[in-house]
Parts: sequence; C-alpha cells; structure tokens
Amino acid sequence: MKIGNTEIDPRAGLFLLAGPCVLEEASLVLAIAERLGRMGERLGLPVVFKASFDKANRSSLRSFRGPGLEEGLRLLEEVKERTGLPVTSDIHEPAQAEPAARVLDLIQIPAFLCRQTDLILAAARTGKPLNIKKGQFLAPWDMKNVVEKARAGGAETVLLTERGASFGYNNLVVDFRSIPLLKETGCPVVFDAGHSVQKPGGLGHASGGDRAMIPVLARAAVAAGCDGLFFETHPDPDRALSDGPNMLSLDDLEALLPVLLRLRKALPGGERA
Repeated sequence: MKIGNTEIDPRAGLFLLAGPCVLEEASLVLAIAERLGRMGERLGLPVVFKASFDKANRSSLRSFRGPGLEEGLRLLEEVKERTGLPVTSDIHEPAQAEPAARVLDLIQIPAFLCRQTDLILAAARTGKPLNIKKGQFLAPWDMKNVVEKARAGGAETVLLTERGASFGYNNLVVDFRSIPLLKETGCPVVFDAGHSVQKPGGLGHASGGDRAMIPVLARAAVAAGCDGLFFETHPDPDRALSDGPNMLSLDDLEALLPVLLRLRKALPGGERA
C-alpha cells in the first residue's frame, strides 16, 4: 500500500504511526516530526506522522483541543514539506473530510465514531487511505461492517487499529485475539499501545493512563502479529497538552523500537523484515 509517497508492505515488516496527541506549538511539532523521521531512516522503518488538529472528544470543556482545522492543516502541511513524512489526523464531522484530504495522506476515524456511517462514507469518498480505530465498545468481528461501509464509499486502502476494549468503569483491557481476528477482514492491523493503557475519564476532568505498560502491550501485539504500531510521543509527556499519561517520551520510544523490530523478525516470515 502507498501512504503519501511512502510505500508500505506489511508483509515485509512493521510500520509506525507516531506523533504528539494534539498539535501544539509549531516549533515543538516540527522538532518531534524531524526526530521521528531520523528514527525511521536509521531503523529502516516507514513512519507516518500523526497529530490531531482538534480533540473533539476531550473529557472536559476546559481541556485543550488544538488549533482547529484550518491552522492545524497548515501546520501538518509544513511538517510534510520540512520532513517528507506522510501525515495523518482524525476527522470528526463529514464536512471535515474534503478539506482534510487536501493535506492528509491518511485519514483517521476516531474509535468513538467508527460506526458513524456518514463520516466513514465522506472520508472514503476522498480516495485517501483510511485508518479506522476499533471502538472500545465493539468486538473485533463487528469491524467487518465498518470495512464494508468504507469499501462501499470507495476506499481502497483501509487500516484497522486496535486500542483496547471497555472493561468496567474508567478502564480498558486488550484481548490480543483481536489482532488475528481483525486481520480476517483483509486489512492491515495497527496496534495503538498508548490508548490501550488509557483510563478513560480516570482523572475526573481528564483521562489517566499507565505509561509503564505501553512497552509490555506493544511487545505482545507484535508477537500476536500486528502489522503496524501507533504511539503518541512527546519530549516531555508530563507537560503534554493532551493524553500525557498515555504517551511515551521520544527517548523511550527510540529505545523500544529496535526491540519491537527484533521481535517482528523472530516471527514466522520475519526473515523478510
């Protein structure tokens, strides 16, 4: 499959979706993107830069949402021009699909909205590849209906992302059987290690999380056969404006990636990676 100018063959090894949760100051965003680009070059790892222009589902009205559609897309376009990385962000309304597609190389559908038919069809009609995150409330086999919607709208490339399932109040759990089950749709499967350790609404005014478990779940997902990995990352996650408890520092991500690549190589067929 092709995302922007980047050729990605899931059979040949892992690929990475990564970046800060939300677009912050331009100089910080560009610095993160440039470092991710260097990591990808050094490791031979295809990288797609991810950051949200609007976090429309924050726990509190007071939470930082991002720069919005127009300014956010301008900044993502600058990331593309400066680094050469393809870029992705999430849309929340059908009307955002067309303007977003002018900049984004991969359009993301948030987990909470993965059953919104009009949103999926609008995104699919742009002709851009889609990354649809599995809802916390869905079984993996329910995603076949979501894929059918995207295909009916004209989407040729569809990725599915596992990000945990609701487990009581303010908690998520990952059933790693979901990775091979999602792959039965014929779509590449991405594992979102950060959001899978999230504690939704766990801080009352915001979501919490258990950052220490991110590497554990990421290793398990690679062993279960995921094709790509999704990490939110920041130079100083505790000072990030959104989802800090679920983010890895850039230093920790750089240390983890070689481990995950070695695991991938150890799997059957991994000698091609």
